[in-house]
Amino acid sequence: MKQILVETSARHIHVNEEQFKILCGEDATLEVRAPLSQPGQFVSTTRLDIVGPKRSIQNVSILGPFRKNAQIEISMTDARTLGVPGIVRESGDTKGSAPIKLVGPKGELELSEGCIVAKRHIHMTPQDALDFGVENGQIVKMQIKTDSRSLIFDDVVVRVSEKYALDCHIDTDDSNAANAGGVVYGTLIK
Repeated sequence: MKQILVETSARHIHVNEEQFKILCGEDATLEVRAPLSQPGQFVSTTRLDIVGPKRSIQNVSILGPFRKNAQIEISMTDARTLGVPGIVRESGDTKGSAPIKLVGPKGELELSEGCIVAKRHIHMTPQDALDFGVENGQIVKMQIKTDSRSLIFDDVVVRVSEKYALDCHIDTDDSNAANAGGVVYGTLIK
């Protein structure tokens, strides 16, 4: 069976242009540091601090391009560190999620929602979905074989779009549980 690249999605921040200007200044620009595996997505050179009721996490990357709404993606461990509820959601589903504060070089933003623990997911093109026999929104399992901590992740959502490239995203907690350092591939289990 065809394997799927499994990538670790570390904590990161998405903002809109207006929020970026508040945090980084009117003259600031969102500059590309490195491209990501999803077409058109990138890690920027800009980093912010995430501030929760208990603690803060410093130097967290903003991903580009700009989004419609702010979204802060963290792990469950990060949620405990920050002192916010670890609300598991699909990317983009931030309504009623955890409040959080962002601190940039020029300003701060108190967000009433937007902080989530991203649900494990597989990005697929429509052709990939046909090849794997799955559809958008379907929940599947992903088997990851590593040297010493192979496991099967349940509750992995399939996300299908012509804009995507085939890969699976797990957070740092999941990656550490599987000892998934370096280049790792997984097998889809329906």
